[in-house]
Amino acid sequence: MATLDLQWLDVFDETYQLRNVSRAAEKLGITQGAASTALTRLRGYYGDELFTRTSRGVLPTPRADALHPVIREIRERLQAARNTPATFDPARAQRVFRLCMTDLGEIAFLPRLLNHLQSRAPSVSIEAEKIGGDTPRRLEEGTVDLAVGYIPQIDASFYQQALFEQDFVCLVSRSHPRIRGKLTAAAYANERHVVVVTPGTGHGTLVDRCLEAHGVTRHIGLRVPSFLAVAQIVGETELIATVPRHYADVTLAREPIRQLPPPFDLPTYAVKQHWHARYHRDPASLWLRQTIADLLPAAVTPSGTRPPQRRTP
Repeated sequence: MATLDLQWLDVFDETYQLRNVSRAAEKLGITQGAASTALTRLRGYYGDELFTRTSRGVLPTPRADALHPVIREIRERLQAARNTPATFDPARAQRVFRLCMTDLGEIAFLPRLLNHLQSRAPSVSIEAEKIGGDTPRRLEEGTVDLAVGYIPQIDASFYQQALFEQDFVCLVSRSHPRIRGKLTAAAYANERHVVVVTPGTGHGTLVDRCLEAHGVTRHIGLRVPSFLAVAQIVGETELIATVPRHYADVTLAREPIRQLPPPFDLPTYAVKQHWHARYHRDPASLWLRQTIADLLPAAVTPSGTRPPQRRTP
């Protein structure tokens, strides 16, 4: 089969819209003979007449009607690529970035990112969605630009950058009748807990495996689908929550809760950003990734606390 020439697609699209080969050639700046030759080769390529002459000009065949939306989209995408600047100017850019994040990221990081955009990239906006089982596919398809968080199911076929190390702490109510300045192993085992079950992230699995290794079984009083109300629930009940440190740091001043070290050695994990190879050299994506790498560690480190360990790519 002959190799498809992109100019043939231009001739096809203009002929389809204008219903006239001569006018199509004139619009494209080529001779009528060149346009006719392109259509002849397209007919051979697709095995169809594509256009037939009538008293109203050339009319498309059903096969041409079916091909036109595809060919039109190809031309539009090629034109858009030609017009896309090689650099990204955040101050002038009008762009929507789609991010997959945990609710932890929304609580601790989104406000800081949005404030940064307000001053540095006022016409850039963010669409955030929860990390889930389909996050790798959506990154691959390009329906999201970036995924940020602890996402162990995203494999090494994606680019990734470790941003910082995070550990776990425990939250209890300041008025808890049995837990004061220290959380003992016995209290941890005997008290009831609130546990977050979030598909797509691995925080809970890390804690569960570690507790299992210590022979500890938590008494679950409540399971919730997100971290959003955990601190409030802890502050108003006698439940214990084992949460990432940056969530505790952000919520400590908002709720009547106390942050305590866990009575067991719990693992740390790396918070990362992940992206697909198709965006690896995209100037806009490069800018967004650098912005997040600069903002995120600071966003989860309130003044006066120990900063998380910064990771290199």
